[in-house]
Amino acid sequence: MHVVECDVPPSSALDRDAVRSAYFHDSYRAALTRPDAGIVDIFFALFGHTPLWMKAILVVRNVIAKLFGLEAPTVGEIMRPTARREYRVGDKVGPWPIYFIAEHEIVAGRNNKHLDFRLSVLKAKEGDATNVVVSTLCTVHNAYGKIYLFFIVPFHRAGVRILMSNAVAAKRL
Repeated sequence: MHVVECDVPPSSALDRDAVRSAYFHDSYRAALTRPDAGIVDIFFALFGHTPLWMKAILVVRNVIAKLFGLEAPTVGEIMRPTARREYRVGDKVGPWPIYFIAEHEIVAGRNNKHLDFRLSVLKAKEGDATNVVVSTLCTVHNAYGKIYLFFIVPFHRAGVRILMSNAVAAKRL
C-alpha cells in the first residue's frame, strides 16, 4: 500500500514550463502490479472507485462552484463514472475532458475562470518496475483561484493518497 510523493516524471506529457510555473502541483507514485493494464483501465482503477463520502463532498463542492458560475461535473459524472472502450482528446473520462491520451498516459482536466487544472495518470517504467504516477497541476487566474486552492489542497492531497492506496490494496493496479 505504498504511495510515495514524487516529482512529475520527465516522461509526462505535462508541459515542463507549466509544471515549473504552476501555482500548485504534486505527484504520487505507486507500484503497478498489473503492467499489462491499459491507461484507461488504470484511470478507472483509481477514479472509478471513489468512496461514497468522497463523492458526496465532490457533489457539494460542485453545487457551490456552479453557484459562482464555474463549470463543474454533473452529479451523474461523480456518482456513476462509466468507462468506454475508446477515448479521444475532447471526450470526457470520468468527469473531466481529455487534453492528451496515449498508450501510457492520459491527461484530463478543466479550465475555469479561477484556475485551470490538469490531472495526469502515467504508466511509468522505472528499471524493472512499472509504476503509476498521478500528477496534478493547477494554474491560477485570480485571487479566487488562490483562495480555492488554500482550502482544497489538503483535501486533494489526502484524497489522491486514499484513492491510490485503496486501488493498491484492492489489487486494481
